[in-house]
Amino acid sequence: MATANKQRGNSEKRRRILEGALRAFAKKGFYNTKVSEIASEAGVADGTIYLYFKNKDDLLISLFEDRMEWIIERLKGELDRIEGDAAARLRAFIQLHFLLVVENRDLAEFVTVELRQSAKFVKEYDNPKFSDYLRILHQLIKDGQQEGLLRAELDSRLAARAIFGALDEVLLQLTLSKAGPEDVEEKAALVSDMLLRGLASD
Repeated sequence: MATANKQRGNSEKRRRILEGALRAFAKKGFYNTKVSEIASEAGVADGTIYLYFKNKDDLLISLFEDRMEWIIERLKGELDRIEGDAAARLRAFIQLHFLLVVENRDLAEFVTVELRQSAKFVKEYDNPKFSDYLRILHQLIKDGQQEGLLRAELDSRLAARAIFGALDEVLLQLTLSKAGPEDVEEKAALVSDMLLRGLASD
């Protein structure tokens, strides 16, 4: 029983550190944030950070993996509830991607801005969670091809990466401009129309 309580306590403390890091990075940026400021946001002693993470880069990567896992599970749940063809699910995917900016602005800024600030993340991290995210988009495109809605000759993997690149850039613009719900809805509809017209079969 004592071991179980200790494990729960450790898990809770780790979660608090991740949430504190997200708030700290959103306020001051990855490079300008000190470990002591993350500890302050999390309500733990400075040295506690190093019991769970090797350094600030390791904390950044762990935060990304944790939040991407949440985003992926949410996406899967929402897409499973949609009744309609692959085009309808792709529209929903795009809308959910953009809604992050109004549902969790700190997380949107972290994903679009702060991750680019870590050379270790960009150059060295294998990024399996991003691959999982792309896999969902890739499957939506394949479903659309099988349903005859999207061009059969498309390289579905390349199309998935190209679409994500477009969505990421628009999300960055929405994040930096502090867009509201109406602007997000409008941009999601416009981007969906452009992409689906380009991908549509004759």
